[in-house]
Amino acid sequence: MKSLETTLRAIRAQNRTALVPYIMAGISESWVQTIDALIQGGADLIEIGLPFSDPLMDGIVIQEAGTRALQRGTTLDSVTEELAKHRFSVPLVVMTYYNVLLHEGLASAAAKLQRAGITGAIIPDLTLEESAEWRTACDENDIATILMVAPSTSATRAATLVASTEGFAYASARMAVTGAASDEGSGREVVAMIRQHSDVPAYIGIGITTPEQAAEASKVADGVIVGSALVKLLMNNASSDEITGFVASLRAAI
Repeated sequence: MKSLETTLRAIRAQNRTALVPYIMAGISESWVQTIDALIQGGADLIEIGLPFSDPLMDGIVIQEAGTRALQRGTTLDSVTEELAKHRFSVPLVVMTYYNVLLHEGLASAAAKLQRAGITGAIIPDLTLEESAEWRTACDENDIATILMVAPSTSATRAATLVASTEGFAYASARMAVTGAASDEGSGREVVAMIRQHSDVPAYIGIGITTPEQAAEASKVADGVIVGSALVKLLMNNASSDEITGFVASLRAAI
């Protein structure tokens, strides 16, 4: 079992719902310091986006954040070099696209992530069937490969994904790109499908933007992932206190 999953299972054993805020790496000069503000607000795990020019899963807010990061010269090297200078009190995972890692070389990319303190990776455009080489590189660097289960995933397919995911299973609440949503989505049903096959921690994401939505998700999930709402604050130059306050409101809700 990877160290990330050991940590997340321990959080669940404490009857604590994990709060996972997302930040786009390189969105500002002070993006690494923003991680401290997220932790101060009550984050249990940080999801860090590595920008890519063609983000298939991301909605307009995170697309704009990725574009801003790329314009600032953000790369895999710049992100891992900055992170390697710091150590944080909660685990870090990255969310990116396969080309970013393949272009670097999978073994080299995994090693750089490990040196930067990353313990998990979400790669939505990498299928399980094509992931063997990446997973081998991750095994050598204690990086969990986190797989996604969607509302459209069949029960048979869900069983295969859940048996292979590491760290946690990402329960997508809706068939959509990232972004705000007005309803709860299908997170409850996806988590139920995951739990039919495994006791791996199940975290709900996609469309959770308010404390009320986070509270609903926390009733069934082991963790709640919040991305676009937070990134929007950062895009609007919110202060560290405002970021901490928003995360604290989510923490209080769950």
